[in-house]
Amino acid sequence: MGGVLAASAPPPVAGSPAPSGLTVPPGFGVPSVSSVVPPTGATLGRQQEVDSPLPNPGAFDECHRKCKEVFPLQMEGVRVVVNKGLSNHFQVNHSVLLSTTGDSSYRFGATFVGSRQTGPAEFFPVMVGDMDSCGSLNAQIIHQLSGRVRSKLAFQTQQHKFVNWQGDAEFRGEDFTATVTLGNPDVLTGSGIVVAHYLQSVTPALALGGELVYHRRPGEEGSVTSLVGRYSGKNYVATVTLGSAGAHASYYHKANDQLQVGVEFEASARMRDTSVSFGYQLNVPRADLVFKGSVDSDWVVGATLEKKLLPLPLSLLLCSFLNHQKNKVQCGFGITVG
Repeated sequence: MGGVLAASAPPPVAGSPAPSGLTVPPGFGVPSVSSVVPPTGATLGRQQEVDSPLPNPGAFDECHRKCKEVFPLQMEGVRVVVNKGLSNHFQVNHSVLLSTTGDSSYRFGATFVGSRQTGPAEFFPVMVGDMDSCGSLNAQIIHQLSGRVRSKLAFQTQQHKFVNWQGDAEFRGEDFTATVTLGNPDVLTGSGIVVAHYLQSVTPALALGGELVYHRRPGEEGSVTSLVGRYSGKNYVATVTLGSAGAHASYYHKANDQLQVGVEFEASARMRDTSVSFGYQLNVPRADLVFKGSVDSDWVVGATLEKKLLPLPLSLLLCSFLNHQKNKVQCGFGITVG
């Protein structure tokens, strides 16, 4: 809910969220009486709070991500993607889409990763962009300004004209994450969109937060608020989002190393419509095979099959979706090199 910019971007190569579960090292000092006298229950409670602080809950937009990753992505036609690494910091890719129902297209993308390392797999700055044959551009710039502050700029053009642009700043504390996003601001007309996110860890397993979306343009002004709650167990994640625009609930469960399942429920107050979706992901490591399937309350059944042809740098993707109510079938075939 409350998305500002629907800009597609290549899969991220760096800049993943910082690890959670940070611990504070024990203090050093001269032994006191408490080191000799057995600690009381209150003293033990305070020591546990110091030794085991609450983890950072992550970004607000990632609350439902674990469940969404289980569902297959719909694709139609034939897609060929070629990735080429030019150096340790620079990579380019070519993507060709041939479709019978829509427009065929060609996209050229580039990714640059800086040399500043902030974690085991985090390097900044990161610049990702791609342009199609019509001149439309999608670009993102992500940079870690400090140990806790991360910024991102995103641009989207359509046939040499700016369509959308947004900038956000994210601050990650020990047990909370706060984000402010500004989209399409125009000082002359007094229009734009402001989105504020806040997510707080209440317990090691429970995180609560909220979202505020404010939009303004000539003759129109409004805001949308929503609250989110996420409970994470050892092998499951349950998330609920409630707001004036509707409700969104998801449940993710990891049965074992091979099988993962997810259930989503969405209700729109404006459209007065509800939907339920069930998805699963099956990994077969020995065969380098990943299978995803889904079915929803509208009787749309979908599945994708991804096969890596090791030791060749080649992956094959088969996709099929069947809408029983509309009696419509969509099939896709993809090849990824590199």
